[in-house]
Amino acid sequence: MARFTLPRDIYHGEGALEELKNLKGKKAIVVVGGGAMKRQGFLAKVEDYLKEAGMEVALFEGVEPDPSVETVMKGAKAMQEFEPDWIVAMGGGSPIDAAKAMWIKYEYPDITFEEMCKVFGMPKLRKKAHFCAISSTSGTATEVTAFAVITDYEKGIKYPLADFEITPDVAIVDPDLAETMPQKLVAHTGMDAMTHAIEAYVSTANCDFTDPLALYAIRMIQADLVDSYNGDMAKRDSMHNAQCLAGMAFSNALLGIVHSMAHKTGAAFADYGAHLIHGAANAMYLPKVIAFNAKDETAAKRYAVIADEMKLGGETTEEKIKLLIAYLRGMNDKLNIPQCIKNYGKDSYPTEQGFVPEDVFLERLHDIAVNAIADACTGSNPRQPSVEEMEKLLKCCYYDTEVDF
Repeated sequence: MARFTLPRDIYHGEGALEELKNLKGKKAIVVVGGGAMKRQGFLAKVEDYLKEAGMEVALFEGVEPDPSVETVMKGAKAMQEFEPDWIVAMGGGSPIDAAKAMWIKYEYPDITFEEMCKVFGMPKLRKKAHFCAISSTSGTATEVTAFAVITDYEKGIKYPLADFEITPDVAIVDPDLAETMPQKLVAHTGMDAMTHAIEAYVSTANCDFTDPLALYAIRMIQADLVDSYNGDMAKRDSMHNAQCLAGMAFSNALLGIVHSMAHKTGAAFADYGAHLIHGAANAMYLPKVIAFNAKDETAAKRYAVIADEMKLGGETTEEKIKLLIAYLRGMNDKLNIPQCIKNYGKDSYPTEQGFVPEDVFLERLHDIAVNAIADACTGSNPRQPSVEEMEKLLKCCYYDTEVDF
């Protein structure tokens, strides 16, 4: 038996934000990030619509990129004081993910962060509040998923929270918000979405309900992402839908070790002045993981189906997989994303010498590999790596060398 869960209502298309007027409740807290939504006038619109719905509104602003456990605890405290019956999170993945974790802590004040990380082991929510998510970026799809990612900066590790309980009740996918994304964000979130769709399709939890969503998302992303990056706003709008379809797929089919590795390397070198941004990390690791997973016969056949869906050519399964890997690397080049960690600059752009020194990478490699194996996304990967194989795979991702094991 399998389960397929989505938000009860998904409002999409131009003007979808206005649907906030129809929420029923007394108090809403709005969780947002660093100020982009305020500067662009969307936060004021949200406040006005919620007030029009008859609600008292409070704000929790300033959620940082890659939100911390501390931010989650602060937000939950604000919720406990305000006592909202709606949590409205708006922005990219960070404020929405943070708000999901705040929601758990608000409903269960005594729960620890460690308990929140128990995969599909959360207590029942919605005793105090319902949740509405409004996405402003086209990648994470957290507005429709059962996942959130929170960073423990003391440990330098990103932890995915995973449970159908944190699937939002209402998702608003309004392309007006996505049109304001800076170019670099378009690239990173777009390749995050591509990774979601590909990993969902080859995941061991794939099913008839998730496969069509994953394949159609891949087709849309192939058609729209590079043009969206280059300023085509019609394609930008289309990407906002494509990433949402990819999210519906992976929220139910789960993910794989591209995400495990991205979670565990993302903040691992923060003491050297930067993060490996999640979408860029996924883009770098995805071709390597495809080569690794393709040693599994079932996964290889599924990658070949993806290549066929993308009309890449090739006669044999092996040829199709090579063409798929080459196509994805070509997308990275067109989107100005590095091919490996060694060439990943502090600004996330390709450079001769990246910000992660080789000796530091090698020194931390074993611990990163162990943590990646333990990540919530590893269990549904089609080929289960040993710690030694994970270390070798991470080395390939550092040096951009061929995966031949």
